Amino acid sequence: MSASNRTALITGATAGLGAEFAQQLAAARNNLVLVARDAARLEAKAVRLRQDFAIEVETISADLQSEEGIALVVQRLKEVESPVDILVNNAGFGLTKSFEQNTVQEESDHLQLLVATPMLLMHAALPGMLARGRGQIINVASVAGFIPRASYGACKAWLISFSRWANVHYKNRGVSVTAVCPGFVHTEFHQRMGATTSGIPQWMWLYPDRVVREGLADANSGKSVSVPSKRYKALTFLSKFSSDKFGAFAGTRGR
Repeated sequence: MSASNRTALITGATAGLGAEFAQQLAAARNNLVLVARDAARLEAKAVRLRQDFAIEVETISADLQSEEGIALVVQRLKEVESPVDILVNNAGFGLTKSFEQNTVQEESDHLQLLVATPMLLMHAALPGMLARGRGQIINVASVAGFIPRASYGACKAWLISFSRWANVHYKNRGVSVTAVCPGFVHTEFHQRMGATTSGIPQWMWLYPDRVVREGLADANSGKSVSVPSKRYKALTFLSKFSSDKFGAFAGTRGR
């Protein structure tokens, strides 16, 4: 299957890592289905990608914290005539306050978008991919999933664990599943959640193009987990030997 015949669906596709996934997958001649809440921003992104890469770009304006929004994307993933070959679960957000200071609704919305929504979209995409004997799922997780990091870390740990299992379970049937686990990345993520980044050393920051480039390479190699950059590979390895107290302290620095 040549790249030009593939279609990739990306959630949270108008900003940050989602936008970079769209850019790099388009450059590789994949057609795209872009999913985000802001319809105007979606269409502007689609126009640029069509012009720059001469590919087909669909847009779905959907709130992936709502049943209606999820249903729209599920329906697209189940289409037989125009199948989705690559699913990138990228949409997400973080919470700045401590768990007990957030409302139950805030925590529930957080859990919905980071865990339940990717699970539902994977469940919708897998039957078609397995029937065709090919497919790729990329789940954008975080190095926070390797340390105690409140509900955000717990959500990302679920995504990492499930991706590891799913990759083993489905890879011999032609479908790979990869959790991409970045650390601090120069995107809108922290600004949108209102988190300060002034105390984070410069060496800990990565750029979106590197995260996506290495993530796609690892996914194409069939890896279950991708940790971009040697520095974060080393940190995640060392996290196995650190105490919960130290890990929880490190997690207060952000994503």
